[in-house]
This record gives sequence, structure tokens and C-alpha cells, in this order.
Amino acid sequence: MKNTLVEVNDPRTKKEFLLFPVHLYKNDPNWIRPLDKDVESVFDPAKNKLFRHGECIRWILIDENGQTIGRVASFVDHNSASKNDQPTGGMGFFECIQNKEAAYMLFDACRDWLKSKGMEAMDGPVNFGERDRWWGLLIEGFTPPNYLNNYNPPYYREFFESYGFRDYFRQLTFGRPITGEGVNPLLWEKADRIFRNPDYSFVHYHKKDMKKFMNDFLIIYNKGWARFPGVKALTNVHVQGIFSSIKPILDDRLLWYAYHKGEPIAFFLCLPEINVIIRKLNGKLGLIEKLRFAYYLWRKECKKAFGFVFGVVPEFHAKGVEAAIIKAFANVALKPGFQYTQLEMNWIGDFNQAMVHMLEELGSKVVKTLITYRLLFDSTKEFKRHKRLS
Repeated sequence: MKNTLVEVNDPRTKKEFLLFPVHLYKNDPNWIRPLDKDVESVFDPAKNKLFRHGECIRWILIDENGQTIGRVASFVDHNSASKNDQPTGGMGFFECIQNKEAAYMLFDACRDWLKSKGMEAMDGPVNFGERDRWWGLLIEGFTPPNYLNNYNPPYYREFFESYGFRDYFRQLTFGRPITGEGVNPLLWEKADRIFRNPDYSFVHYHKKDMKKFMNDFLIIYNKGWARFPGVKALTNVHVQGIFSSIKPILDDRLLWYAYHKGEPIAFFLCLPEINVIIRKLNGKLGLIEKLRFAYYLWRKECKKAFGFVFGVVPEFHAKGVEAAIIKAFANVALKPGFQYTQLEMNWIGDFNQAMVHMLEELGSKVVKTLITYRLLFDSTKEFKRHKRLS
């Protein structure tokens, strides 16, 4: 009896899809079980708006003894698939025992399904949703993951690369302690020049002005980020959803905005890194777990802040605004009693060299590296890495 692919389409297979990683990582102290609801929301048409113009399938892989030995999902967003050189779908949520034959069966299933949908290429491991979660394969920095970030064993890399996936781009996580040491003095000089100009102002988020800050976020994001390939413009409804989802853990001192003559031009938005709490909840978030979560949050168990988005509108690039908004944050973060001791900046694409350089000037070091792979179904076609941002 050979290994068998089983489509996930009922309560039993959905449960097995969630529980397989629990068994796979039972001896890995770095793995943190995600919340079941966070995983399942990706596959719920009522919660994932990409189902309006996309589709998804997932499988578990069963061995001859009836044991689950792998899982994977494949998906296509018909609105964005054709914006690549080849129509491109995605695969993700890949987990597998250390067995190349099993891994290849999972890859084959995704490839064949995407071919049937008219796709000519496949990115992975990625998410059926935004890039800020479940994106990329960890290849360096095998430490506990940040919330909604991928973690995997080192042997996955060989599976992807031997199958034919190629390095499309890398996502770097930069980290540093929250101290005043190690920053290039030239960075602070740039910041001080901006501070001396009365046209600029820097403020952190206040809950009482939530509507204003949400609107400013929308303006900055759509000017600064939505012009990039693969990044969609946001709507008011989308921004409300983002702020609603992060509201329970917001710390006003971690969300900073820059203005020029009163107009929003940049943001530097961080959140408490809550996986230190998620680790204690065993994938659940019922009433008891919510009370435990609130208790641990109240006890200030989160000592790391992670940057989840940093943007400057194009006309203010290279003017020192990036340095100034970071120094505005530092002026608060370096005061006695600040609970966070570490700062990490997630998801810095290697194609964004200006941001990489700025974080190096800040004295940050790369603490994690992930790869987003691309597989061209026709290997005779030219492979192109992600374009560098200008």
C-alpha cells in the first residue's frame, strides 16, 4: 500500500491538518503552535476575502499504516495571477516528515492542481492572503518564530531546491536590543536636521484619535506601498479590519506617524511580540484562553516589539524622515520603565536595498532569513528574481 493524498474537506481531515504539525514538532523546543483559528481563517470563505476571486485546496498525506506524514495547501488568486511573467499560483502550509518521496507527492499535487487552473508557475511557501503572515521558508535563524510567521525544520530547504524551486526573493528579519548603542551617528544627524525643521512633526498613536490614525495609515500605505508588485491598495474597510484585529494588543508607544505641514507622510508601526503568550495556549482561544492571554499581557510578559510595517511616501524618501521617525520612537523607548528590551523588523525584502541599508545603519543584524521560492512549470523559460525597488 502506497502513500495516499486525501483532500481536506470534512471535520476529521481539518482536525488532522491542524494536528499533524503538533506531532511533527513535538521534540522541537523552538516551534510554537499557532492558534487553530488563525490557520483555519485562511481557508474560510466567510473570513478570507480572496475567495471572492480565488480558490484553494488542501491535502493531508497518509502512509500505508494510516498515519499522517504530510500536509499542504495550494491556491490561486485569479486577480493577481496574471500580473507575473507567467500566470502564478501559490502553495503553502507545507509540513512533511524527512522523506523526499512524500515531499514530492505534496509538491506534485500542488503543481498539477495549479496547472489545471491555467497557472504556469508556483510560489511557495506562501499564504492565501497578505504577505505579512505565513510567508517564506526559514533557512537561517532557527529560533522561536514571531506571531503568524513560518517556522520549519532545516531539511525542508533541500526538498524545495532539489524539486526545482528557485530563490525568487529573501525576507530578512533584522533585530537589535533597545539601547542607544550601535547606531551610526550619521543616522541621528539626519534625524536632528529633520527635527529642527518646524514643518515636520512626529507623534505616536492615541486610541482616542483612532479614526484619524486609521485614515492616515490608509493614505501613507497606498502612496508608499501599493505601487509595488504584489501589494494591493487598501480600502477603509480593510484598514478598519487591521486595526480591529490588533486592537487587543496595541501599545500606543509602538505606533509612530510622521507629518509634513500636517499631512501624513510616514509610519513606523510595531506590536508586542505575543508568541511568548501564544505558546502557552496550545492552539486554542476560548474564554479561558482569552482570560489567560489578558493576564499574561497585563503582566507585561512581552519583552520584544516587532515592526510589522514601515512606510514613507515616495516624495519624502532619502530626506531623513526614516531616521527621524525611528529616533522619535527611540526617545520614548530609551526612557526608564519601557517594558520592551528587543526590537525586530520583520519582512524586509532583499529587493529593498534602501531599507536594508537603513537598518544596518541602525545597528541591526539579520537574525532570520526566509526564502520565497518560485517554480516555473516550463523549465526552458527564463527565471527572473523579484525586481529591486528603486
